[in-house]
Amino acid sequence: MKRPGRKVATDRSFVVALSRGLDVLRAFRPNDGLLGNQEIAARTNLPKPTVSRLTYTLTKLGYLTPVPRFEKYQLAPAAMALGYAALANLGVRHLSEAYREEVMRETGGAVAVGGRDRLSMIYFGQSRGQTVGVQLDVGSRVPIATTAMGRAYIWALPDDERGALLRELREHYGSRWPRMRDGIERAGETVEKLGFAISAGEWHDDIHAVGVGLKLNDGTCPYAFNCGAPAFRFTEDRLRNDIGPRLVAMVRKIEAALGGAAPQSKKEQDKKLKAGGKVARVVEGIR
Repeated sequence: MKRPGRKVATDRSFVVALSRGLDVLRAFRPNDGLLGNQEIAARTNLPKPTVSRLTYTLTKLGYLTPVPRFEKYQLAPAAMALGYAALANLGVRHLSEAYREEVMRETGGAVAVGGRDRLSMIYFGQSRGQTVGVQLDVGSRVPIATTAMGRAYIWALPDDERGALLRELREHYGSRWPRMRDGIERAGETVEKLGFAISAGEWHDDIHAVGVGLKLNDGTCPYAFNCGAPAFRFTEDRLRNDIGPRLVAMVRKIEAALGGAAPQSKKEQDKKLKAGGKVARVVEGIR
């Protein structure tokens, strides 16, 4: 888990202790069950004595429940209540459900909506049906750099925010960055030309998906949708000519219903990226 950048050390308004406490809660994942101080320390990069004090405090506050038999902890109802409250306030989750269900039935793929959590996308709405091979659910995290949802999110960001995120990804992935960058650049070109990003076996070999960013005009961060299935079901040709256009149409309807970006005109949809254009310039800056 990546901790806050060094710049927060000079931010007098930033409460480091609170940040570390939230890091401890963030260490718990949907299928974890119990975690001990040593496991939490490994996931947060915090010293074990610090983790011990934080878990004690969070237990006293009711956010963690100790399990003495195993010397471990689990999330308490108070912590889960925060998550459910956040879900309840995400209008896009509720409004998009009927649209997601429709595309799921039409395509046979799993359709999800997610938002950014550091260098991952976290699912907060999922329509899966009986899709074989796609076991993600609400609360699941997927990497931004290699997934269709994550790449669609990247290219839905304003230029300055996109550049900052790309620099974070470069720092995080190190020697693996050039390959990640190339995939992100290809996704940018596809988003510019077709309106959606593609990840065909780049996250998991047997999973193919498309992603589309959703922009709102209320100043909040964008979200992203994806539609994925096993590679044998969603061939790259079908991604480009069937699944992608369906997902774009779905997201534009949701944007309009939420009062977000207006549906694009045919002229805007048909606009092609010129060689050496915007995408190449953006990615060139983070090589």
